[in-house]
Amino acid sequence: MADTYDYDLFTIGAGSGGVRASRVASAHGAKVAVAEEYRVGGTCVIRGCVPKKMLVYGAHFAEDLEDAQNFGWTIEGKRFDWVKLRDNVQTDIDRLEGLYGETLANHDVEIYRERAQITGDHEITLASGKVVTAKYILVATGARPTLLDFPGAEHAITSNEAFHLDALPKRVMIAGGGYIANEFAGIFNEFGSKVCLVNRGDQLLRGYDESLRDRLLQISLMKGINFHFNTTFKQITKNDDGSFHVELNGADDMDVDLVMFATGRSPNTQGLGLETIGLELGDKGEIKVDQYSQTNVDYVYAVGDVTDRVQLTPVAIREGQAFSDSVFGDGEPRAVDHSCIPSAVFSHPPIAAVGMTEGEARNKIGNIRVYQSDFRSMKNVVAGRNERSLYKMIVNAATDQIVGIHMIGAEAPEIMQAAAIAVKAGLTKADFDATTAIHPTMAEELVLFK
Repeated sequence: MADTYDYDLFTIGAGSGGVRASRVASAHGAKVAVAEEYRVGGTCVIRGCVPKKMLVYGAHFAEDLEDAQNFGWTIEGKRFDWVKLRDNVQTDIDRLEGLYGETLANHDVEIYRERAQITGDHEITLASGKVVTAKYILVATGARPTLLDFPGAEHAITSNEAFHLDALPKRVMIAGGGYIANEFAGIFNEFGSKVCLVNRGDQLLRGYDESLRDRLLQISLMKGINFHFNTTFKQITKNDDGSFHVELNGADDMDVDLVMFATGRSPNTQGLGLETIGLELGDKGEIKVDQYSQTNVDYVYAVGDVTDRVQLTPVAIREGQAFSDSVFGDGEPRAVDHSCIPSAVFSHPPIAAVGMTEGEARNKIGNIRVYQSDFRSMKNVVAGRNERSLYKMIVNAATDQIVGIHMIGAEAPEIMQAAAIAVKAGLTKADFDATTAIHPTMAEELVLFK
């Protein structure tokens, strides 16, 4: 294809969306190159959902080892080695990065392991000074942790650094109320740290069903995690012993060993030269695109977190696939449906959701039916653990169609993946009622709602 240009496609960023788009475009016959200034794999693989989930697995053993006693197991001399887990996780990340690189190489995608920026029409300049041209440019540079600005904020870390700590801190303060804040609060708590979560707002996990948010707060408090709502940071100063003195607005001052910012993620659009070609950005610095991921510059597209549409890895992958199929495939434009996307929070216990919350359904539909199961799992009963799970189903009363399912409890994300198919397909409550339960399971509650 590439006659006038060096490449048919040049992708900036080798994360989940960029890698998928690049290899699919190459499979369609395009000449493709990708530039990555850090490590192939992007946020999810290198410093996001993959290593985080490995820490979540490690954290679960804290309760599992305790619960095992009531199941007849005697475990002597148990102890936790943070460095061993940290290093084992990073070893697997190295393996995955290699696999991503192999995938690109196997699809004849040329990899430039350096920073790239747009310096002219169809023109990209690499950090080495090399200048290349491309018929199409795809920006897939993802997002970065949002930093707070106040005196002493430089003493805090973000989730990026949390995976590389030399030792576990005894006292941790986490700023934020979203999924990253709650996930790391659960991880550090299970590893034995004293955790405090500071949130400038008055609620956790905005966008999730209120019942699940309340249940997670109750369970987290029961596990020993402290919360300060409607609280902001005034100043952080470093103590002589290496700990930090944190002054807050809305709560008492505290001394902690680690402060972590988990206050959202900002699109990575700085220093890419986007202004050179007049690329249009939104208020948060995100690249504005249409339903086909095309920008206001007809040969430039963007996918993934840098567009700030839905910051989820599977969404970025779908967007990358749709872009390459549309531009380099059979010419039929393909758009990603961003509605009814299932999601999960890998807290302790985890949350999973798809579709409308009860509040959203009441506002949009009006006449709804809400089914709920609030129960203690068989495992928790035998273990002597009082933690209760909560499942909710939201149904359009006029059509019997299920418009939302919300769950908090062990393995909720695993169960939700299948349940989300049913909601996306528009199945009804009657369809679930007609399905025989698998007993005894927690998931059977979904077909036993009354």
